[in-house]
Amino acid sequence: MQRRRLLAVLLVGAAGLGGLAGCRTSPNVAAYVGDEQVTVAELDDAVAERLADPDIAAYAEADRTGFTRQVLSLQVGEEVYAAVARRYDVEVTDAEVRDRLAELLGDNDPDAVYAQVAQQQGANRDDVFENVRQQLVRQRVAVAEGEADLSDAALRARYDESADELTQTELGIITVPDQPTADGVLAQLTADPGTYPALATQFAGGNTLPAVEPFAGADVPEVLAEQVAGTAAGQGFTRAVPEAGGVVVGFVRAVTVPAFADVRDQLAEQAAGEAEEAGAARVTAVRDDLDLDVNPRYGVLDEDRVVAGEGGVVQLLEDAGGAGAADAGAGAAGD
Repeated sequence: MQRRRLLAVLLVGAAGLGGLAGCRTSPNVAAYVGDEQVTVAELDDAVAERLADPDIAAYAEADRTGFTRQVLSLQVGEEVYAAVARRYDVEVTDAEVRDRLAELLGDNDPDAVYAQVAQQQGANRDDVFENVRQQLVRQRVAVAEGEADLSDAALRARYDESADELTQTELGIITVPDQPTADGVLAQLTADPGTYPALATQFAGGNTLPAVEPFAGADVPEVLAEQVAGTAAGQGFTRAVPEAGGVVVGFVRAVTVPAFADVRDQLAEQAAGEAEEAGAARVTAVRDDLDLDVNPRYGVLDEDRVVAGEGGVVQLLEDAGGAGAADAGAGAAGD
């Protein structure tokens, strides 16, 4: 799961957006990002650095020109995020990026993950590092602008508000043909919950659970939700549900509300994702204010990728992603 999340973070959206304020061209400049430049020499060096990795070289072999456009998109994205950080006076340190990478990698072998990234996306470790930095920049911008709060106090408030959703109910469901049978089954379950498997086997069918199962609040069948919510642990209920083929006997074996410490990481990920969405809008605003020109020899950016163009100075198109761990590209920053 963690490896898939790390891979999902990479290179989905890489470059910028905004209108053309002028037509700046120079044979020595690959792209202009506001007052900054990505020179042809810088682009060539960045491409060569990546191609030194055999896995990336194999990835790029089929379309070397397309790979050059990919790297240029990443470099433009890095300059855009540098402008964002300056405007909102936020900073993400290398140590903070390393900590976040460690969270994403979890128990996975870093070498194996980075090799997979190189083979599947043509990205190196520096690209991953910069991409994670951009993720954190989006979060910091949202916090700085009062659009997000990632503090422990805010997470505890989120926990309190989400208690119903976080509650796990161990629920058994047995569907029987009539009410007298349902009353008898419920009496047996209440007297001895251990009889559930045998009773479920006796009344097996598509609307009977063979064993008691844990349900999150949102996963409880809607037709039974009110009864489940009002039933204490160790008790049950009956309800006629003709569409289910008779009368449902519901048995609540246990109700568990996880401690804050057990779900803190989950809540933090939710809050961080929402912060990234808010921060992405701020990134878009900065990009809109920048003059973004690309040397026509490299093409145009379409659907977040630089592709072959028909000539002329190119406008970088809007990055419509920008949300969650799946945004932003990566540039050349090292860990």
